[in-house]
Amino acid sequence: MKKTAALLLALCLLLSGCSTLFDGSYSHEEPHTNQGGQLPHENIIASNYDGLCKALAGLVESGSQSGIISVPNYDQSTIYTDLNQAVNQVRTTNPIAAWAVNDIQCELGSNGGQLSVAVTVTYLHDRSEIRKVHRVSTMEGAKNVIAGVLDDHGTGVQLLIPNYSATDFQQLVDNYVDTHPQSVMEHPHVVANIFPETGTSRLVELKFTCQNSRDALRAMQKQVQTVFESAAVYVSSYSKESEKFEQLYAFLMEFLVEGDYLLETSITPAYSLLRHGVGDKKAFATVYAAMCREAGLDCQIVTGTRNGVPWIWNLVKVDGAYRHLDLLRCSERGGYTTYLDSQMEGYVWDYSGYPASE
Repeated sequence: MKKTAALLLALCLLLSGCSTLFDGSYSHEEPHTNQGGQLPHENIIASNYDGLCKALAGLVESGSQSGIISVPNYDQSTIYTDLNQAVNQVRTTNPIAAWAVNDIQCELGSNGGQLSVAVTVTYLHDRSEIRKVHRVSTMEGAKNVIAGVLDDHGTGVQLLIPNYSATDFQQLVDNYVDTHPQSVMEHPHVVANIFPETGTSRLVELKFTCQNSRDALRAMQKQVQTVFESAAVYVSSYSKESEKFEQLYAFLMEFLVEGDYLLETSITPAYSLLRHGVGDKKAFATVYAAMCREAGLDCQIVTGTRNGVPWIWNLVKVDGAYRHLDLLRCSERGGYTTYLDSQMEGYVWDYSGYPASE
């Protein structure tokens, strides 16, 4: 029986596309040093297919370039087939492997007198990059990490998400930028790559591209945040919500040299509005809403049309009741005014998507 098993194993090795080595043996008496100062993994033992998959995944997830898996009790008639299948499974289903690995090569041989597998891994992303992958437990955790990267005007992030759900990451990023104009200066273009293509656990690689440099955006951020801090101080002495809303409107318009602004779209909405008086209706609504939130006020952004033209304005909550506030309409008519739903003549919006103002 032993001769038959050995013959089968030899045949498998001769027919294999996987590298083999039986004219020598492995030794762990003097382990060599890998690139980056890493030592090969020792004392990894696998006795079945699941064990092989786990061992290979462990090597990959640690960024190891080589390792030895001892298989002393493995069924020799199936080990080669199992090994090829395990390599394929890890490369196609393990998120880190699907993203980071270029190739996995294996050699069967002897290590300290035991049947073993020598594994060599080449990477598209090295160990240092693998260590930078953010491991989160939920999509909500992923959103928090993305928010931090956007606030820092980073160029990208990798997220390992065990409970991944399909997400429009460009929309997710756009929504965050719209609600945080005080910290994110420009809407980045988002490229999202997901590894692997199917499965519950996925690695999401996001790349952010902006027209302005990171240093330039950080400089803009400092100037914008100074204005927001001034706005918070400006209304801190007022106790009533209605007064705070009105004074924030006054602060914004006075900051724009008493309403002298140019109604144009900019790729840096908050900075262009607050530093140069250039902004569109969305810039006005998002900046005002963010100022209100920092002052502890409830202010939403409403998207709809005004006289058939796409329009954006605010919905403020004053003493428990919601009121519409269109900053540009106020500027046109010369003063701060809020409106009920019934008074919003010429405006159309999704009534089911916002609180009623009655």
